[in-house]
Amino acid sequence: MSKKKSDTAESTPVIATRRSFLFKLGIALNVVAASLIGVPIIGYILSSLRSRAWQAWIPLGPVDGFRVGQTRLSQYVNPFTAPWDGETANIPCWVRRLDDDEFKIFAINCTHLGCPVRWFQESGLFMCPCHGGVYYEDGTVASGPPPRPLYQYQYRVRAGQLEVQAGQTPTLAAPSV
Repeated sequence: MSKKKSDTAESTPVIATRRSFLFKLGIALNVVAASLIGVPIIGYILSSLRSRAWQAWIPLGPVDGFRVGQTRLSQYVNPFTAPWDGETANIPCWVRRLDDDEFKIFAINCTHLGCPVRWFQESGLFMCPCHGGVYYEDGTVASGPPPRPLYQYQYRVRAGQLEVQAGQTPTLAAPSV
């Protein structure tokens, strides 16, 4: 009987050469490099799609608890926490009641380097102890190194409760979160 060419080709073992090994290694390294570069780029592009999902309406307390003309420190619990967040999940903010249904709610962090600002009733100013940043009562920069006004939260009044739209905390890298 005569053997067919295909029978002999199937029974012949394929010998791995150095060239084929290095070629496959090169492909694997290129896939790894493309992943290391591509995944962050895709994450950056798609991050705008999730930014609104990281915001929620959080109650700050009854409206009657905030007097007209008063600026007071309040805090809310970040709804997007991890079990290990602990005290860092409690986020302070400054609440200023302008009239019966108008408020201004500011993040406590200075826009220069993120230090906590304090409210001084006597002068009507927010002051940062770290580098001398000063803000007017409306959050705009009065003096010092801050590059922009205090971050201002959106708010609403529902059923006698003051609610703030918050979640992902604004940072120096993403001030308009």
